[in-house]
Amino acid sequence: MKKRDDLKNGIRWQLVAYDFILMILVLCVSLFFVSYKLIALSWWNVIIQAVVAILAVFVSRFIGGTYKQIWRYAGTKSYLMLVFCDFIGAIAYAFIQLFFPFEKVSAIVFMTAIAMNLLASITFRFVYKLLYEHSADESNLRSFVRKSTSSLTGLREDEKDDLHKRRRINIAIVGAGRVGVMLADELMNNPNAAYEPKCFIDIDQMKVGRNINGLPVLSEDDATINSLSEFPIQEIIFAVPEIDSEKKRELYEKYKSSGYKLKVYDYPTAKSVNKTGGKRHMREFSIEELLFRNQVDFINEQTRNYYKDKVILISGGGGSIGSELSRQIAKMGPKKLIILDVYENGAYDIQQELKMAYGASLDLCVEIISICDREQLEKVFDTYRPQIVLHAAAHKHVPLMEHNCCESVKNNVFGTLNIVEVSEKYGVEKFTMISTDKAVNPTNVMGATKRMCEMIVQSRKSKTNFSATRFGNVLGSNGSVIPLFKRQIANGGPVTLTDKRIIRYFMTIPEAAQLVLISGAMAKNGELFVLDMGKPVKILELAENMIRLSGFEPYKDINIIETGLRPGEKLYEELLIKNEDLDKTENSLIFIERDKPLAMEEISKKLDILRTAVHTNNDETVKQAMKKAVPTFKSPEEVNRKAAETEEMKTVNAD
Repeated sequence: MKKRDDLKNGIRWQLVAYDFILMILVLCVSLFFVSYKLIALSWWNVIIQAVVAILAVFVSRFIGGTYKQIWRYAGTKSYLMLVFCDFIGAIAYAFIQLFFPFEKVSAIVFMTAIAMNLLASITFRFVYKLLYEHSADESNLRSFVRKSTSSLTGLREDEKDDLHKRRRINIAIVGAGRVGVMLADELMNNPNAAYEPKCFIDIDQMKVGRNINGLPVLSEDDATINSLSEFPIQEIIFAVPEIDSEKKRELYEKYKSSGYKLKVYDYPTAKSVNKTGGKRHMREFSIEELLFRNQVDFINEQTRNYYKDKVILISGGGGSIGSELSRQIAKMGPKKLIILDVYENGAYDIQQELKMAYGASLDLCVEIISICDREQLEKVFDTYRPQIVLHAAAHKHVPLMEHNCCESVKNNVFGTLNIVEVSEKYGVEKFTMISTDKAVNPTNVMGATKRMCEMIVQSRKSKTNFSATRFGNVLGSNGSVIPLFKRQIANGGPVTLTDKRIIRYFMTIPEAAQLVLISGAMAKNGELFVLDMGKPVKILELAENMIRLSGFEPYKDINIIETGLRPGEKLYEELLIKNEDLDKTENSLIFIERDKPLAMEEISKKLDILRTAVHTNNDETVKQAMKKAVPTFKSPEEVNRKAAETEEMKTVNAD
């Protein structure tokens, strides 16, 4: 029963008993022997002084909760609380002496008693913590059994410990700040850790050349192959949560080229706690980090409030972008969320994910229909009356659409026309279409269909607010180059590139979804929003980094070969049609391209041309019709001949 009460109250009475014995010993020394030559106290007064001191200190410690602390895990705050409690106890002890009629002791004596007791208590706790860390909290009996059984194998316990240490991986920690020091401390105090910290690497000259927890701090310039080999370092861990992307790239390339395996230590900060789930762990570099661009968080309170309590429909809601849009919208508290998709597998997956996350608090509906089915679209809109439509449904694979031109136009162009007209008919407040950088001076049917969709959206004149949002390639989306490279590396190579000169803009799926949402919220009518995506990326460098990230050496372990440009593929992508026609928005990374919209009569003529071509079911006829409807549609050969002269290619090659 007593043990249960101890657990319930959280008080370790065994520690109280130890402290009581310590204090009795300290008081005997300080009050009797120390005061012997200063003030001759009788045994009776020594007992009274001891009782008062014990009451003052222990009452203060109990109030401060020091006996509820698990001291084997105690940190600086716990020890500071112990010091503070004993300080309050000393003041109480001195105060009691002023008003009680017993023989008093000098300030030197009672302060000596309190200080010696505090020192003894701290020492006891440090020794306990040290013993615990080295014994892994095993009892003497278990330790004896473990040692006895290990002797049967001919290997002594201390030899086992040495063997374990020899098997530990020697690491250098980039960042001697709070996170890096905590990682080192955690690894050094864990006897079962797989890693052994040997040094820090930092740029702070106040730390360089000094030791932290016994580990030397090297500057980035001093952390050369020769100096790191002295330890010797096997892996390098990045423990700098807020490091700049350019700096991370510089350090990554420096250490990776030296042959070190690199990892990242994720520690939850105020900015990253939502992304990491509040967990800390060590991991490999992610594909997103290989691009070394700072991810942008667009969503603000104004955007959240806009989508809150609205009925929102997402076409293509089961796809890569559509699924992320659904996740983002679900966080904002919509009145109702409708996921519309023709492919039931993706729609089912995101439906189950959101149900598990939000339960009955999210009014979620899933409709499996094609945007080409006008009758079914009208039925859905009539049933739910959406206020906001996010149009992400489209065929997007360039090579496939080059060989299926009719299907591309049917789905992308006339499917978009269907959902645009139905949105107008049923009074949708805002309609945001997701476009692509391939719509800029397109060289393939898919890009041309998306450009045609942009023109349709921009030409509308109605109560519905229409806009389009354009961005580059999305990391990890279905059909992107990243999953292809992963599969090829897993199979031992080779990694295939259509052309080693190719460059592309990249962004993450959450960034793409957030761009759509914030641009949709700020749209007035007819805008074409474009994201400043930073510098384009060489696909060749991305492939090389992915191979290294997998623990292989490019061209040695896994080869990279060219297969030739695919139909409709160009060497570079553009985000803007006319750079001089950009308007800034309230977000410094989002711009509006003011392309003069065509009259609806002209759009109707273009649609008639495409409709006639589609009825022929001839892909070449449809492609020629697309070139008439979209004047900027050019052949890839024509564009690629002049690729080296473009600003995009010059920017990448200058690096």
